[in-house]
Amino acid sequence: MDFLLRGDAPFSDELWEKIDETVVRKAREQLIGRKFIPVYGPLGAGIQSINVDILSTDNDTVISSNGEEDTELVKVQSRRYVEIPMIFKDAFISWRDLENSNQTGLPLDLAPVAVTAAACAHKEDQIIFFGNEEWGFKGLMNVEGRQTVQKNNWSEGENAFADIAAGLENLVRKGFYGPYVLVVSPDLYAQLQRIQPGTGKLELDRIRELINGKVYQTPVLGTNKAVLLEKGMENMDLVIGQDLATAYIGPEKLNHVLRILETILLRIKRPESIVTFE
Repeated sequence: MDFLLRGDAPFSDELWEKIDETVVRKAREQLIGRKFIPVYGPLGAGIQSINVDILSTDNDTVISSNGEEDTELVKVQSRRYVEIPMIFKDAFISWRDLENSNQTGLPLDLAPVAVTAAACAHKEDQIIFFGNEEWGFKGLMNVEGRQTVQKNNWSEGENAFADIAAGLENLVRKGFYGPYVLVVSPDLYAQLQRIQPGTGKLELDRIRELINGKVYQTPVLGTNKAVLLEKGMENMDLVIGQDLATAYIGPEKLNHVLRILETILLRIKRPESIVTFE
């Protein structure tokens, strides 16, 4: 990966290894979308565009003795080619901090790298859930063709359970039988931490059993938002050209500037596999 220009930096291989470990650790701690969306790639930093397909959702099949009857084909209904955008943010390393580490043998404080990696991870999830208006991309929460359920007050009664059950019914009626994932905003996650009267169970545990799947929370959703979906590469995937990596931009007044970057694109192939609660 010569384009990262690491050879221009006065960093040891050991320091680069620690930088990479910091970036990967923060990404794993923060990224939510990658926990349930299949990854397509990495394809390489030079791949700049890819096809985005919408698939047919007709599930009718034919019962026959000789197979001569016609059946609806599962096929790509529409296809367009789009650019894979780059997410990046720069970090600053003081030359004095680097010299202090080299002279004393003390570890270099990589807090700026960790904060920068966290910011990139946050932006990735923002794109996954809400897309990017400037680039014309839609996310899980606003893609056209998704299903919606009118959300009630989840802090009262069994509203949360009833809403999720309604969303689950919508998915099953469309032929999406799981596995399912529910993602909620932090305020809704807190509202699910209630013992449901007469059951002795947390509302959250009842919902996990209902969908027979995982429940995640993410601040990217803001407040009072949730999405239920059937996961699977036939429904959506996350295209990765260049996975999170750190490049050396160069010296700046003796100090050192790093760039943490990735190229990613969410492809939603069957929007009806998604239910948002609004």
